[in-house]
Amino acid sequence: MPSLLPAPSPLCHTGGFTATNGYAFPTPEGWIGVDAPEGFAAWLTSKNLHLSALLLTHAHFDHVMDAAAVVRDHKCPVYAWEASSRETRLEVFLLEMGGIELCVEEYSVDHPLKCPPEKTLHVCGLEINFALVPGHSADSVIFCLPSFDWIFSGDTLMQGAIGRTDFPGGSTEQLLEGIRKEILTKNNQTMLFPGHGEPTRVGMERAWIECYRE
Repeated sequence: MPSLLPAPSPLCHTGGFTATNGYAFPTPEGWIGVDAPEGFAAWLTSKNLHLSALLLTHAHFDHVMDAAAVVRDHKCPVYAWEASSRETRLEVFLLEMGGIELCVEEYSVDHPLKCPPEKTLHVCGLEINFALVPGHSADSVIFCLPSFDWIFSGDTLMQGAIGRTDFPGGSTEQLLEGIRKEILTKNNQTMLFPGHGEPTRVGMERAWIECYRE
Protein backbone atom coordinates (compact mmCIF):
# COMPACT_ATOMS: atom_id res chain seq x y z
CA MET A 1 0.00 0.00 0.00
CA PRO A 2 1.40 3.44 -0.92
CA SER A 3 2.41 5.79 1.88
CA LEU A 4 -0.47 8.02 2.91
CA LEU A 5 -0.30 11.52 1.49
CA PRO A 6 -1.69 14.60 3.22
CA ALA A 7 -5.40 14.41 2.36
CA PRO A 8 -6.36 17.49 0.31
CA SER A 9 -10.09 17.20 1.22
CA PRO A 10 -12.21 16.99 -1.93
CA LEU A 11 -14.44 19.90 -2.81
CA CYS A 12 -18.09 18.99 -3.26
CA HIS A 13 -20.93 20.35 -5.40
CA THR A 14 -24.44 19.07 -4.70
CA GLY A 15 -26.84 19.50 -7.59
CA GLY A 16 -30.16 18.51 -9.10
CA PHE A 17 -33.49 17.59 -7.54
CA THR A 18 -31.93 14.39 -6.16
CA ALA A 19 -29.21 16.37 -4.32
CA THR A 20 -26.36 14.43 -5.93
CA ASN A 21 -22.74 15.00 -4.97
CA GLY A 22 -19.97 15.71 -7.46
CA TYR A 23 -16.42 15.95 -6.19
CA ALA A 24 -13.15 17.51 -7.31
CA PHE A 25 -9.76 17.05 -5.69
CA PRO A 26 -6.13 17.91 -6.54
CA THR A 27 -3.47 15.36 -7.41
CA PRO A 28 0.24 15.66 -8.24
CA GLU A 29 -0.69 16.20 -11.91
CA GLY A 30 -4.02 18.00 -11.94
CA TRP A 31 -7.58 17.87 -10.65
CA ILE A 32 -9.80 14.81 -10.81
CA GLY A 33 -13.60 14.96 -10.77
CA VAL A 34 -15.91 12.23 -9.53
CA ASP A 35 -19.43 12.24 -10.98
CA ALA A 36 -21.07 15.16 -12.75
CA PRO A 37 -24.47 16.14 -11.32
CA GLU A 38 -26.53 19.03 -12.62
CA GLY A 39 -24.64 22.31 -12.30
CA PHE A 40 -21.23 20.66 -11.87
CA ALA A 41 -19.70 22.25 -14.98
CA ALA A 42 -20.72 25.77 -13.94
CA TRP A 43 -19.53 25.11 -10.39
CA LEU A 44 -16.08 24.07 -11.66
CA THR A 45 -15.90 27.27 -13.68
CA SER A 46 -16.90 29.35 -10.65
CA LYS A 47 -14.09 27.71 -8.65
CA ASN A 48 -11.61 28.22 -11.50
CA LEU A 49 -10.88 24.48 -11.52
CA HIS A 50 -9.71 22.57 -14.57
CA LEU A 51 -10.23 18.80 -14.56
CA SER A 52 -7.66 16.45 -16.02
CA ALA A 53 -9.96 13.43 -15.63
CA LEU A 54 -13.57 12.60 -14.77
CA LEU A 55 -14.50 9.38 -12.96
CA LEU A 56 -18.13 8.22 -13.02
CA THR A 57 -19.43 5.86 -10.35
CA HIS A 58 -22.41 4.84 -12.50
CA ALA A 59 -24.59 6.13 -15.30
CA HIS A 60 -27.82 7.10 -13.51
CA PHE A 61 -28.96 10.47 -14.83
CA ASP A 62 -28.34 12.41 -11.65
CA HIS A 63 -24.65 11.46 -11.64
CA VAL A 64 -23.98 12.20 -15.32
CA MET A 65 -26.28 15.13 -16.13
CA ASP A 66 -23.29 17.45 -16.68
CA ALA A 67 -20.81 14.87 -17.98
CA ALA A 68 -20.98 16.08 -21.58
CA ALA A 69 -20.60 19.72 -20.51
CA VAL A 70 -17.57 18.88 -18.37
CA VAL A 71 -15.93 17.04 -21.26
CA ARG A 72 -16.61 19.97 -23.56
CA ASP A 73 -15.19 22.51 -21.12
CA HIS A 74 -12.18 20.54 -19.91
CA LYS A 75 -11.35 18.16 -22.78
CA CYS A 76 -10.79 15.54 -20.11
CA PRO A 77 -11.04 11.74 -20.48
CA VAL A 78 -13.93 9.92 -18.83
CA TYR A 79 -13.50 6.72 -16.81
CA ALA A 80 -16.62 4.58 -16.26
CA TRP A 81 -17.59 0.92 -16.28
CA GLU A 82 -19.00 1.15 -19.80
CA ALA A 83 -20.68 3.49 -22.26
CA SER A 84 -24.08 4.70 -21.08
CA SER A 85 -27.46 4.37 -22.77
CA ARG A 86 -30.93 5.80 -22.24
CA GLU A 87 -31.70 2.64 -20.27
CA THR A 88 -28.70 2.82 -17.94
CA ARG A 89 -29.23 6.57 -17.43
CA LEU A 90 -32.82 5.71 -16.30
CA GLU A 91 -34.37 7.91 -18.97
CA VAL A 92 -36.55 5.05 -20.21
CA PHE A 93 -37.49 3.93 -16.68
CA LEU A 94 -38.57 7.40 -15.56
CA LEU A 95 -40.63 7.94 -18.69
CA GLU A 96 -42.41 4.60 -18.45
CA MET A 97 -42.96 4.63 -14.69
CA GLY A 98 -43.72 8.27 -13.99
CA GLY A 99 -44.04 10.10 -17.28
CA ILE A 100 -40.91 12.09 -16.46
CA GLU A 101 -39.12 13.03 -19.63
CA LEU A 102 -35.40 13.58 -19.19
CA CYS A 103 -32.85 14.10 -21.90
CA VAL A 104 -29.26 13.61 -20.76
CA GLU A 105 -26.72 14.81 -23.29
CA GLU A 106 -24.66 11.94 -24.66
CA TYR A 107 -21.05 11.72 -23.51
CA SER A 108 -18.20 9.42 -24.44
CA VAL A 109 -16.42 7.00 -22.12
CA ASP A 110 -12.75 7.08 -23.09
CA HIS A 111 -11.67 4.42 -20.61
CA PRO A 112 -14.31 1.69 -20.15
CA LEU A 113 -13.25 -0.11 -16.97
CA LYS A 114 -15.09 -3.24 -18.07
CA CYS A 115 -12.58 -3.83 -20.89
CA PRO A 116 -10.23 -5.14 -19.68
CA PRO A 117 -11.44 -5.65 -16.11
CA GLU A 118 -8.27 -4.54 -14.36
CA LYS A 119 -8.28 -3.32 -10.78
CA THR A 120 -5.92 -0.34 -10.78
CA LEU A 121 -5.80 2.93 -12.68
CA HIS A 122 -2.98 5.44 -12.80
CA VAL A 123 -4.57 8.85 -13.25
CA CYS A 124 -2.81 12.19 -12.82
CA GLY A 125 0.10 10.57 -11.00
CA LEU A 126 -2.21 8.82 -8.53
CA GLU A 127 -2.99 5.13 -8.04
CA ILE A 128 -6.73 4.50 -8.01
CA ASN A 129 -8.19 1.07 -7.35
CA PHE A 130 -11.72 0.34 -8.47
CA ALA A 131 -14.26 -2.43 -8.01
CA LEU A 132 -17.58 -3.23 -9.62
CA VAL A 133 -20.24 -3.31 -6.88
CA PRO A 134 -23.57 -3.95 -8.62
CA GLY A 135 -26.94 -4.00 -6.92
CA HIS A 136 -27.92 -0.33 -7.09
CA SER A 137 -27.16 -0.47 -10.80
CA ALA A 138 -25.41 -3.04 -12.97
CA ASP A 139 -22.53 -0.65 -13.64
CA SER A 140 -21.88 0.76 -10.15
CA VAL A 141 -18.18 1.22 -9.42
CA ILE A 142 -16.39 2.40 -6.30
CA PHE A 143 -13.06 4.20 -6.54
CA CYS A 144 -10.51 3.59 -3.77
CA LEU A 145 -7.57 5.93 -3.28
CA PRO A 146 -5.06 4.17 -1.01
CA SER A 147 -2.76 7.20 -0.91
CA PHE A 148 -5.47 9.23 0.84
CA ASP A 149 -7.39 6.33 2.44
CA TRP A 150 -10.55 7.41 0.61
CA ILE A 151 -13.40 5.66 -1.15
CA PHE A 152 -15.78 7.37 -3.54
CA SER A 153 -18.74 5.07 -3.01
CA GLY A 154 -21.36 6.54 -5.35
CA ASP A 155 -24.76 5.11 -4.46
CA THR A 156 -23.48 1.81 -3.05
CA LEU A 157 -23.09 2.92 0.57
CA MET A 158 -23.98 6.24 2.20
CA GLN A 159 -24.24 7.50 5.74
CA GLY A 160 -26.76 5.14 7.34
CA ALA A 161 -28.11 3.81 4.03
CA ILE A 162 -27.45 1.63 1.03
CA GLY A 163 -28.43 2.60 -2.49
CA ARG A 164 -31.92 1.94 -3.82
CA THR A 165 -32.33 -1.48 -5.41
CA ASP A 166 -35.72 -1.01 -7.10
CA PHE A 167 -34.26 0.29 -10.35
CA PRO A 168 -33.59 -1.94 -13.38
CA GLY A 169 -30.68 -4.25 -12.61
CA GLY A 170 -31.09 -3.74 -8.86
CA SER A 171 -30.50 -6.42 -6.21
CA THR A 172 -30.29 -5.86 -2.46
CA GLU A 173 -28.55 -9.20 -1.94
CA GLN A 174 -25.96 -8.42 -4.60
CA LEU A 175 -25.37 -4.92 -3.26
CA LEU A 176 -24.84 -6.09 0.33
CA GLU A 177 -22.47 -8.81 -0.84
CA GLY A 178 -20.40 -6.26 -2.75
CA ILE A 179 -20.34 -3.78 0.13
CA ARG A 180 -19.14 -6.42 2.57
CA LYS A 181 -16.48 -7.65 0.16
CA GLU A 182 -15.19 -4.37 -1.25
CA ILE A 183 -15.85 -1.76 1.46
CA LEU A 184 -16.07 -3.42 4.87
CA THR A 185 -12.68 -5.05 4.26
CA LYS A 186 -11.12 -1.57 4.51
CA ASN A 187 -9.98 -0.10 7.81
CA ASN A 188 -12.38 1.78 10.06
CA GLN A 189 -10.76 5.15 9.40
CA THR A 190 -11.18 4.99 5.62
CA MET A 191 -13.24 7.98 4.49
CA LEU A 192 -16.34 7.38 2.38
CA PHE A 193 -17.46 10.11 -0.01
CA PRO A 194 -20.96 9.07 -1.15
CA GLY A 195 -23.15 10.12 -4.03
CA HIS A 196 -25.70 11.62 -1.63
CA GLY A 197 -25.40 13.01 1.87
CA GLU A 198 -22.41 13.75 4.05
CA PRO A 199 -19.02 11.99 4.14
CA THR A 200 -18.60 9.21 6.66
CA ARG A 201 -16.07 6.54 7.64
CA VAL A 202 -16.13 2.78 7.12
CA GLY A 203 -16.11 2.27 10.89
CA MET A 204 -19.20 4.45 11.31
CA GLU A 205 -21.18 2.22 8.92
CA ARG A 206 -19.69 -1.18 9.73
CA ALA A 207 -21.94 -2.32 12.61
CA TRP A 208 -25.32 -1.70 11.01
CA ILE A 209 -24.35 -2.91 7.54
CA GLU A 210 -22.84 -6.16 8.86
CA CYS A 211 -26.20 -7.12 10.40
CA TYR A 212 -28.43 -5.59 7.69
CA ARG A 213 -30.97 -7.97 6.25
CA GLU A 214 -33.16 -7.48 3.19
